[in-house]
Amino acid sequence: MKAVVWHGTHDVRVENVEDPTIINPHDAVVRVTSTAICGSDLHLYNGYVLMMKPGDILGHEFMGIVEEVGPAVRHLKRGDRVVVPFTISCGQCEPCHRELYSLCDNSNPSAKIVEKLYGYSSAGLYGYSHLFGGYSGGQAEYVRVPFADCGPLKIPDELEDEQVLYLSDILPTGYMAAENANIKPGDVVAVWGCGPVGQFAIRSAFLLGASRVVAIDRFDERLDLAREAGAETVNHDDTNVLEALYQCTGGRGPDACIDCVGMEAHAVTPDAMADKMKQEFRMELDRSHVLREAITACAKGGTVSIPGVYTGFVDMMPMGTVFGKGLQLRTGQTHVQRYMKPLLQRIMRGEIDPSFVITHRGSLDDAPRYYREMARHRDAFVKSFLRPDAAVATEMEFAYAVSI
Repeated sequence: MKAVVWHGTHDVRVENVEDPTIINPHDAVVRVTSTAICGSDLHLYNGYVLMMKPGDILGHEFMGIVEEVGPAVRHLKRGDRVVVPFTISCGQCEPCHRELYSLCDNSNPSAKIVEKLYGYSSAGLYGYSHLFGGYSGGQAEYVRVPFADCGPLKIPDELEDEQVLYLSDILPTGYMAAENANIKPGDVVAVWGCGPVGQFAIRSAFLLGASRVVAIDRFDERLDLAREAGAETVNHDDTNVLEALYQCTGGRGPDACIDCVGMEAHAVTPDAMADKMKQEFRMELDRSHVLREAITACAKGGTVSIPGVYTGFVDMMPMGTVFGKGLQLRTGQTHVQRYMKPLLQRIMRGEIDPSFVITHRGSLDDAPRYYREMARHRDAFVKSFLRPDAAVATEMEFAYAVSI
């Protein structure tokens, strides 16, 4: 089969690899109909995630048709159309019973390594290094899906792939980020990063009762999408973010701040420049300018929600500010399975159509170019939508071009 394969920093290729097979009785094999490149895949592309190996298949946002199931699978059958969550969860352990699916005790075979780094292991993840299990990802024609009875969500035929693919990650991630922000009716919410997760966090904040959302980014195409959702916008390259937030909130700061950027924050402030230099020399693992700014901006007694990916230790953390203002910090990988069904219902009711984030449609062969364009912020790139079948992708792109 064809797949998108990692070979090193800034080296992603499309290659022919072995087809996946049933290994465990609880496995399924899914033929991928749609997949995408996530912003967090860029951390792999840029070489900042440990334990990647040449030949690893990338991708954790995918959906498709069930081709084969193991003898112990009870809830799926051949021919089912499913979206697969990026977190691999057993459904039987204590965290899974508490719907903390990204903290599954049983799905990461590299758990002992992660325990040495973090104290405890989280769940295995598709296409996200051997630190999180070494599972092959979904930027491929076929994928082995472990623990197939816990996760894959059956999708009604009347919904297009474009409407539901992002239930695999970014839509639940944006929604959980807003939910973690403890938003109350009338609150002012600030969102750093207007990529796909930020866009869904903005819209979810309004769904949960925010009266105003301030969106912070530096790319016009992202800020335009945020304004379409009703957000006020700040370009952080042109404006002092803290001054802008204090001014628009009467000096008190936002009630909730959401960091959708994570470990590769960009800024030209002294702390951000120091972060970048230290990260280049591996003296620091994460560039946390946005997190510091969100903590500083947040109103007293407020909440800082952190869906942005961080992988290790950060410097200059303003814990005195967290303590002095009585802030709550809420974070973690998304418990995708908890949110997929209710968000599917919102899509079916027409409350949200996730396809608005798509700017680039193509096939797996386009993936290396899309990785480059995403990483360099070129061609007004917001989100990709990839069909493994090149002919189908070509037809889709032609139809889309005619429609506009």
